[in-house]
Amino acid sequence: MRIVAIANQKGGVGKTTTAVNLAAAFALRGRRTLLVDVDPQANSTMTFIDLRQVDRNVYHALTDAHTPMEAIVRTTAIPNLWVAPARIALAKLESQLVGELDAHFRLRDRLKPIVDRYDLILIDTPPALGLLTVSALIAADAVLIPIQVSYYALEGTEDLLETIQKVKQHANPRLQILGIVVTMVDRRTVLARDVIEQVQRTFGPLVLETVISRSVRLEESPAYRESIHTYAPDSQAAREYQALAEEVLRRVQTGVTA
Repeated sequence: MRIVAIANQKGGVGKTTTAVNLAAAFALRGRRTLLVDVDPQANSTMTFIDLRQVDRNVYHALTDAHTPMEAIVRTTAIPNLWVAPARIALAKLESQLVGELDAHFRLRDRLKPIVDRYDLILIDTPPALGLLTVSALIAADAVLIPIQVSYYALEGTEDLLETIQKVKQHANPRLQILGIVVTMVDRRTVLARDVIEQVQRTFGPLVLETVISRSVRLEESPAYRESIHTYAPDSQAAREYQALAEEVLRRVQTGVTA
């Protein structure tokens, strides 16, 4: 198990924050890590890379059948971390590939020649269940699902699970659910405890033990083009993402999925 998609079609659940900080945590542990950004908003990309210095990106790799992932950029701030950047052009990919029989398989096919160069590949997906997210699920070995603590925490999760099941049945039989991580937790509130209990009742052992707290430092770090591990390495958020990285690695190595 080497490729993990981070997906939830509901926006604002900490998906990109999780992708960025997990990728950084793995890299800082000496794991050769590739972060593939297929979200047209390019927030993962902008955390590590100045977009003005990017000539080629994932859009080029997915629209040019003869182009491998030449857009990959090695980050300067974190050793062992590479990024395949996104740009807003990805937003028009779905309409551009209408009628192309291999449209949903292009990301998988572009990653195949390079997968052995990395210990882990994380794919940050857009908040939608369109072509890009489905392509990520087809390319991945497993999917990690962030769920925000809110009254509507489970809203849309059924649709995501149904999509995962369909992908597994028809396009990618190896796809597993690596786990569910609860994010944006305010531990002082009754709501947080209630939502965590609800998620645990619904998903049982799929729910990871580590929960990610709401944090000002975590929200600030992207503005400085840093992960939490370099922006505030002694913060609670950094410790939580390090713990989450350990837990995810254990599941990746032992194959504990659903």
